Amino acid sequence: MPRNSTVPSTLLIIFFLFSSHLSFSQLGGYSVYKFLWNPPSARISALGGNVIAIHDDDPTIALQNPAALNEAASNKLNFSYRFSYASTNDGYFSYAYTYKLLNINFHAGAQFANYGDFKAADEYGNITGSFTAADYAFVIGASRNLYDRLSYGVNLKYISSRLENYGSTGLVADFGLCYYVAEKNFTIALVGRNAGSQLSSYNNIKEEVPFEMQLGISKRLAHLPFRFSVVFTNLQRWNVLYDDPNAVDDNTLFGNTTPTERSKTSIYFDNLFRHFIFSGEFYIGKKENLRLRIAYNHAVKQELSVSTFRSLAGFSGGFGFKINRFRLDYGRSIFHLVGAVNQLSISTDIDDFRKIDK
Repeated sequence: MPRNSTVPSTLLIIFFLFSSHLSFSQLGGYSVYKFLWNPPSARISALGGNVIAIHDDDPTIALQNPAALNEAASNKLNFSYRFSYASTNDGYFSYAYTYKLLNINFHAGAQFANYGDFKAADEYGNITGSFTAADYAFVIGASRNLYDRLSYGVNLKYISSRLENYGSTGLVADFGLCYYVAEKNFTIALVGRNAGSQLSSYNNIKEEVPFEMQLGISKRLAHLPFRFSVVFTNLQRWNVLYDDPNAVDDNTLFGNTTPTERSKTSIYFDNLFRHFIFSGEFYIGKKENLRLRIAYNHAVKQELSVSTFRSLAGFSGGFGFKINRFRLDYGRSIFHLVGAVNQLSISTDIDDFRKIDK
C-alpha cells in the first residue's frame, strides 16, 4: 500500500502538465543550458551518455533520473571530470544519503562546464583583451518508494551561466518514476528532464530550456554476467530529423556504390532509431570488480558522421574497476573524426572507511 497518496498524485499531475506544455519543444540550437545533458560520470559516458533505468548503487544516475536513487547508494561520494575538445572540460561532484526514519533518499551535487579563454576583439579585429565562459548547475534531489517496486523522485537545479559580459540564471526540475523487479533484475523508468525556465536571460530575450521526456528499460541476464539497457529519447517529439537536402542512401554494404535518393522507409527508420540509445555492461570476476561497457547512439552517428569517411561516431565504451575502497571508471565517447572525448570518475563509499576505523 502507498505510504502517502497525496504527494505521488501531485507529482504525477505536475509531471504530465510539464510534458504536455512543452510537447512542442525544439531540438538542437533552440534551447539554452545544453551542458545539463553532459554525462555526470565516466560510466554513464561509456553507456551512451544517457542512463535512466539502472537501479544499483551508483548515485550519479540520480542526476538523470532521481527515482533511480536508492538506499544502496547511501553515503557514496563521486567526482567526475571530462576532457573535451579545444581545452574545454566539464564535470560533476555528488553525494548521496538515505534518511531511514523517513525512508527518503537524498542527493546533492554540482555540475559545471568550462569553455576556456577567448580573445576579445572590436569590430575591426583588433584584440582588446580576453574573456571566459562557463556554466554551473547546483542540484538537490530526493526519491521515495511509492510501492515496494515503484519509486518516484524529483531533482531541482539552479543554473548560473556566464558568457563574457552576458549572464543568465535558470531553475529547472526533473521528475522520475522507476519500477524495479529485484528478483528478475529488470527496471523500467520514465523521466521528464529539465522542465522549467530562465529566471534571467542573456540579453533580455527569454529562451527555451532543454526539456525532454524519456523512457528506459534495463535487464540483467540470468545466466550471463551482462546487463543491457535501452533508452527511448524525445518522447515529446516524433520527428527528430533535420532538413538535409544533400541526404542520400548509402548502399555500399549491399554492393551498390551509387548513392540513391532516400526512400520514405529509409527516412522513417532513420528517424525511429535516432530516438534510441543501446548499451551493455559486462560484470567480470567473483565480486564483479571489473566492468566493461559499450554503447551506440544512432542520432550522434547520423548527425556527426562525415558522409565521405567511415567512422565510429556514435559509439562509446569504457571500463571500471575497484581498488580497495575506491572505484575508478573510464569512458570514451566518439563524436567525430577529429577525435573522442575522454572522461574519468572516482567514487567511494564513506561507510567503508568507518568499517576500517572500527
